[in-house]
Amino acid sequence: MKTETRRVMVGNVPVGGGAPVSVQSMTNTRTADIDATVAQIRLLQEAGCDIVRCAVPDMDSARAMGEIKKQISLPLVADIHFDWRLAVECVKQGVDKLRINPGNIGDRSRTEAVVQAAAEKHIPIRIGVNGGSVDRSRYPELTPRALVESGLEQVRILESLGFYDTVLSFKASSVPLTVEAYRYAAKVCDYPLHTGVTEAGLPRTGLIRSAMGIGALLMEGIGDTIRVSLTAPPEKEVAAALEILRALGKRDAGYTLISCPTCGRTGIDLELLAEKVQSWLDAHKPKRHITVAVMGCVVNGPGEAKEADLGIAGGAGKCALFAKGEFLRSVPEETAFEEFTAALREIAG
Repeated sequence: MKTETRRVMVGNVPVGGGAPVSVQSMTNTRTADIDATVAQIRLLQEAGCDIVRCAVPDMDSARAMGEIKKQISLPLVADIHFDWRLAVECVKQGVDKLRINPGNIGDRSRTEAVVQAAAEKHIPIRIGVNGGSVDRSRYPELTPRALVESGLEQVRILESLGFYDTVLSFKASSVPLTVEAYRYAAKVCDYPLHTGVTEAGLPRTGLIRSAMGIGALLMEGIGDTIRVSLTAPPEKEVAAALEILRALGKRDAGYTLISCPTCGRTGIDLELLAEKVQSWLDAHKPKRHITVAVMGCVVNGPGEAKEADLGIAGGAGKCALFAKGEFLRSVPEETAFEEFTAALREIAG
């Protein structure tokens, strides 16, 4: 059961309050390069991103946000560190949300200036706390409670100023530490939570760590918007986040693709065929949800995947097409993909 949180609007995307879990990513272009940044944001949107964030390291980047905003349709978040004046400028430029870090934004007066600017434009603020931003003079040991309390100290400042359009995140590179921090946060506040495992690493390890951390929280009903942080092109972050949501039944791709592991019975290039079928399904969105199976041999094919609306199983020079566990026909291996996708087109609409 999902933990009930307040609702915050990031542009036209609701976050919290029972809204579907949204997917975020971050551009890696130089934000002041408007053309490159806009091009990447459009690529992220095509990949399925719901909210996009841009780093704002200097005033040129802050001033570019207004033109970027004009050329895109995704909600735009400004990621601010150190200089509160950049946040104020981004508000002027019409961004949809600010992300600030309590460990480096400065004293209370600077936070007050940012909050006042955001409140006047009805722009939400995410307070993002990570392991490196916890004040170690006050919290010598990095614990889940230290992460959360560091953020809540900033929240209290916002609340004292009458500001409640706040989203919180408490990320660490440690999966157990991150999960425990969010569990604690869900008990002590009702603000929407942006979840993820920060600095998760290269795709091979980062995908696993992110899936374990984000997936564990979402299964407990914790988390309103997510980012998979990878050392990789940002569109790969979006693809990974969508797969996590699909695996948990929180986002419908229009299809479920199942494929078996390879073994000594595999009679075709199963990995290549499965990748081609998935690419076809991504490009030809089914009008109704279908389950598709790509199996390595006829021994396991129709039996293991008997619930599939349509499946294909490899053999020695031939492939078997089947539906709901029933054999349909054999097709030559060299034309298997074409005949399979033609059959898919018939059932997918």
